[in-house]
Amino acid sequence: MLCDRIREIRIAKRISQVNLAQQLGVTKQSVSNWENDNIQPSVEMLSRIADALSVSTDYLLGRDEKRYLDISGLSEDAIQTLQELVNIIKQTK
Repeated sequence: MLCDRIREIRIAKRISQVNLAQQLGVTKQSVSNWENDNIQPSVEMLSRIADALSVSTDYLLGRDEKRYLDISGLSEDAIQTLQELVNIIKQTK
């Protein structure tokens, strides 16, 4: 569920409800309401939440299980190194 995804990702990234609310320009209560499934964010806000948490809207909605990393600003060498590390980790599963 959307509420669970928002909470799980926020906690995994060590972002408080207050900090997420500040990033999005909403109140802590709004974030709490989304996480408790009291209200649903608007489509525009869903997109902003996805950006703030560095995931796709499809991931938030449970339509895609792929997780993404924001690698913008990294050099091609750094990106290649990260890809190699990911490949090694996948092989050791």
